[in-house]
Amino acid sequence: MRHWRNVVRTIAAGMMISAALAAPLRAQDARRRKKLIATGWDRVNSERLLANHVAMQKRPFDGVVVAIEGHVDEKKRCPLWWAHLETPWKRSWFTPCVRNLRACKFTRFTDNFVQIGANPGRVDWFDEAGFREIVDHWRIAAWVAKAGGFKGLVFDPEPYARPHAQFHYAAQEGREKHTFDEYRVQARRRGREVMRAIVAEFPDVTILCYFMNSVVARAAGRPRPGVALEPMSYGLLPAFFDGWLDEAPPGVTLVDGCESAYRYNATTQYLEAAVTIKGVCQELVSPANRAKYRAQVQVGYGVYLDAYWNPKDSEWSAWYVDGLGAPRVDRLRINTATALRVADEYIWIYGEKFRWWPTPSKRVRPQPWPEALVGCERALAYARDPLAAARAQIAARAKAGPDAPLLRNGDFGSEKLRLPDGRVQTFRDGRPPVGWSGWQAKDSKGTFAWDRRTGAAGAGSARASGVANGCFLQHHPARAGERYAVRAVRKLRGAGRAWLRVRWQTADGAWTAEQLDRVFHADAPAGAWGEIFGVVEVPESAGQIVLLLGVGDQAGEKDIAWFDDVTLWRLN
Repeated sequence: MRHWRNVVRTIAAGMMISAALAAPLRAQDARRRKKLIATGWDRVNSERLLANHVAMQKRPFDGVVVAIEGHVDEKKRCPLWWAHLETPWKRSWFTPCVRNLRACKFTRFTDNFVQIGANPGRVDWFDEAGFREIVDHWRIAAWVAKAGGFKGLVFDPEPYARPHAQFHYAAQEGREKHTFDEYRVQARRRGREVMRAIVAEFPDVTILCYFMNSVVARAAGRPRPGVALEPMSYGLLPAFFDGWLDEAPPGVTLVDGCESAYRYNATTQYLEAAVTIKGVCQELVSPANRAKYRAQVQVGYGVYLDAYWNPKDSEWSAWYVDGLGAPRVDRLRINTATALRVADEYIWIYGEKFRWWPTPSKRVRPQPWPEALVGCERALAYARDPLAAARAQIAARAKAGPDAPLLRNGDFGSEKLRLPDGRVQTFRDGRPPVGWSGWQAKDSKGTFAWDRRTGAAGAGSARASGVANGCFLQHHPARAGERYAVRAVRKLRGAGRAWLRVRWQTADGAWTAEQLDRVFHADAPAGAWGEIFGVVEVPESAGQIVLLLGVGDQAGEKDIAWFDDVTLWRLN
């Protein structure tokens, strides 16, 4: 029973190993970390952010969108979101907001954004005086974001003050004087002016747009896309972005947030959107800017929480994501994970009916999202960082007492054990530890054994020596859709490598879904006990999960790999 007395100890040890390794690994980690950004009707202003930012960072996000409100006087506020109007602003109005942003002590929220919008959108593109003020409003927004220590801006092009609509040709005051193509030229010019103002304050800004050219992608693929763009609500938007690209230095990152993804419910939809944004949408900017577009425009996605809560037969049925035979919150996890996998960096999580944090908005109901959509917080946490979410769940469960063991002799401390069929297995010299089998390639002449004396924190480990290519194996029944965390520790002497591989078999023992094999490694030095940890999901065709403690490239008996404390957890 040493294994179960050590459950808490091994979890804690794993966390200490991870912490010890984190510093040296950070410098050499080549991955781009994917991030969840929270926004919606409960969005905070700078005052509420300052008051609540410590508690807010307990939620499964990497940053938030903040609605900045300048202080015109004691009563009147100037929302930065309402930037496309001709009224002059003073930078001093926004100084208190910057002070609030700077006073926040962020630990988890690394990527925060200031929101700016294209409303009320009543300034015609040919209005020189009016657009001079709009450009200055963008300059102030960039200054607030930079001075406040934020990642950049979130831009919402949607019109909320109809009949005004900044990017719709038919809504422009001078449409009787100027053709659509003339407006496109002017929108590009304004885009250049806006980007010059932005980078003067924030040269390496990230601008996350709820959508860029993805919203008018169907206009691409034709010799003259302007013919299709002219009647569209966002027909002038590509020209505005083309102006951005004219002036954007290499440090600027633009994100097409693909709001169209709100109802996506299949991997192919996310993949097709990525191909469209990266490929087809280039045709909507000038040829001179296409290389810059490919280099600086990222793919992102919007996830609409309400679509996973809305009843199917209701007034919101148009915004409904089906569970496909499973709880809809599972689809939230799967779709968010898919979006993160396909996106370059950012996913924005948008909610309307409920809240993550305090808000004075009367449109938002009093319940928090985790109560209204039970399991949503865990779903987002697993999608964002499966390893961290699994560790947190395992640690919480360990405090309540050990789970029933899923593996046999995972701590390699037993000489005898009872097999599932009732037979008692007793260790024999020259054989792998009880509960485990061994396999090696035909040209591999190594030895699989039980080392009674050597272990990570006590006696007993699996020992492989002289193995050119082989593994210890154990099977466990599993069902499609289940998620598991697996952990082991390993130590090496001499030449060779060691890893943990998870494979799949059908219920009757046939290998399946080989393209979904998962391989995990330890990052610790070879001569130290290093943790291997991973999370897997059982594919549709599988009925068994197979753990393989892999060993390879050992030249002789003096080359040794030890494995210990192998644990399998089924996650909620």
